[in-house]
Amino acid sequence: MTELEQQLHSLRAEAEAAIAGSADLPALDQLKARYLGRQGSVTGVLEKLGKLPKDQKPVIGKLANEVKAVLTAAIAGKREELESKIQNQESKIDTTLPGRRHVLGHRHPLTQVFERTVEIFRRMGFAVEDGPEVETEWFSFDALNTPANHPARDLQDTFYVDVPPDAKHGRYHLRPHTSPVQIRTMMKQKPPIRVVAPGRVFRRDELDATHSPTFHQIEGLYVDKNVSVADLKGTVEFFFQQLLSPDTKVRFRPHFFPYTEPSFEIDLSSPHLASRGKEWLEIAGCGMVDPNVFRSVGYPDDEYTGWAFGFGIERIAMVMYGITDIRLFTENDVQFLEQF
Repeated sequence: MTELEQQLHSLRAEAEAAIAGSADLPALDQLKARYLGRQGSVTGVLEKLGKLPKDQKPVIGKLANEVKAVLTAAIAGKREELESKIQNQESKIDTTLPGRRHVLGHRHPLTQVFERTVEIFRRMGFAVEDGPEVETEWFSFDALNTPANHPARDLQDTFYVDVPPDAKHGRYHLRPHTSPVQIRTMMKQKPPIRVVAPGRVFRRDELDATHSPTFHQIEGLYVDKNVSVADLKGTVEFFFQQLLSPDTKVRFRPHFFPYTEPSFEIDLSSPHLASRGKEWLEIAGCGMVDPNVFRSVGYPDDEYTGWAFGFGIERIAMVMYGITDIRLFTENDVQFLEQF
């Protein structure tokens, strides 16, 4: 018996013993590479065949192939045995063990305020309308009586989209408010209109404790014959009393917005604020819809009146929950979110 024959018999015996004793699949894979891989022992013997005398090549080649086939079969059999063992272990469930409690999440605080806000307005007879987040200048500014030189239309205030402008409606941008939804609603239906338009908006604000370049707004619109400021004040006051506390009060201060005339800022007084040492807080803007807005959507002059308001969902949530930093809403801090 030649030296290579003895080596092959030894490798077979050694490998079969090692394969039979493999404890897991990774160990079995290591043995396969050790004996049958590119740098494996049996492969190394086969590579020596070219240097052997002609009379030894058939004998050694046949023996090496037999060893390779035997080890391949042994590895396959051991693999099947180990995989079956793993499956049997996984299928065994001890029903006497205590169950594992799954931690349940809940709605984000902004989602809670958003849904509560919409629910209150629905009870007051408002429908919910939606619109695109990428708008054109006509819907965001022109139709809302905002002049071409107004600062809100500048690059430092609005995110413009780098695409060719619409031939009729001007440049595309990320909407800075949900007011374009009011325009779209009035263009597709005649009064009476009573809608709210909640959604995400975008402005070029520096991110700090009270400002964010993206946040959420809800705007309301009521258009009909003989609509008055008294209707506006009653609606806003009722909403905040339902949302915060029956003791909540609101007051209107004169202000200016291009799309309403007269215009007002809304201040809020609530027990939520008193407990933190504040008597009044500016919370929203509102006013009677400017006649120029009605003309933009094709409503007859002097036939309808209406009012509109808008406020930020984050602003309301901060008042409700006593949050002092708007960035907490988007930082995904589990300890923060678990408080609500």
